[in-house]
Amino acid sequence: MTAVSPSEIEALAAGLGGARHDAYSRRALARATDEYLLRRRSPLGEAALTVDGKEFPNAYAVIADPSAKAETAEIRLEPVPPSGPAWRFLLPFERLVFASDGSVELHPLEPGPPVRGVARIVIREHYLLRSQSDEERAARGGARVELKGLGGTLAEALAACRAATIVPFGAAILVYLPEERFRYEFDLLHSTLLPDPRAGRLSTGQRVRRSSRLAWALDQYVAHSDLSLLTVRCLEVLIESPGLTSVEISHVFGGVRELVDSALQGLVQHRLVTFDRRTGVYRPRLEAFLPPADASAARPDPMPGGGDPALRTSVQELIAAADARATCPLCGAALPPGRRSILCDNCSAQVGTT
Repeated sequence: MTAVSPSEIEALAAGLGGARHDAYSRRALARATDEYLLRRRSPLGEAALTVDGKEFPNAYAVIADPSAKAETAEIRLEPVPPSGPAWRFLLPFERLVFASDGSVELHPLEPGPPVRGVARIVIREHYLLRSQSDEERAARGGARVELKGLGGTLAEALAACRAATIVPFGAAILVYLPEERFRYEFDLLHSTLLPDPRAGRLSTGQRVRRSSRLAWALDQYVAHSDLSLLTVRCLEVLIESPGLTSVEISHVFGGVRELVDSALQGLVQHRLVTFDRRTGVYRPRLEAFLPPADASAARPDPMPGGGDPALRTSVQELIAAADARATCPLCGAALPPGRRSILCDNCSAQVGTT
């Protein structure tokens, strides 16, 4: 794929927004684009895109083409980056092949058959086209814009961008495998795959592998929340850790520690993480992502030395507590107790994840 030029960004905005993309919107879009570029990370590799059997130069061309539905797609890394430290916290691949049922085939770098799973997309950074009158209406307490469909399949995300007049800058492809989930972030302006922000900044020994079911609950929460981007990123890193200090998390994102501290305190106030004042460690509250009935059924682990036992619930107990109401994300069927995959037997057989 090729990088998106400023004229292409402007053309897409004008095509999506029409009269809503006025002078006010053009200035705001330019500011949002510049802010995104300032946060840009060094890429892991360049990507090529095929949608519905047709080659596209970049994701913006797909959105601008009304005939593109994204029922099937393929993302290829060209050239394929070699395996190594840049791939830390990710499963290295050479291409992702998306099917119309929401499944995906991940073709790994290492010789062997493709890995089958479920794929979802989250638009990580974007600009919602807003005219001057839209902003004035919102300031007077007008209706809030609901951004739905930004945490679904490729086809749903594409339709949502068009319907809600969204200019996307970055997207995350979430690949759910039977035992865990991997998050692949793409810079849509430069058509590149980005490394995990923890690569080279956090030891892989500090990563805790979570079940795909827990990752699914986290991703659905993030897709429909109002949390800021930095707060979301802090939460995602904490969920896959045994606990980290604000210094460690600040090092991961290379930002100002005061901003990270503020984001972490916001997560504490939302009761998504806990803070140990004695050690300065923030830990995720995994039970926060379960339905209330399931969370109340979980039994806390014993805690030698005192403390609040409700804050330390084992992953195994959380999974067991969630079994009663767990459903397959593809067909909605109830999952049997003890199953670690997020798919039912029927859907697992269809996508080959059993």
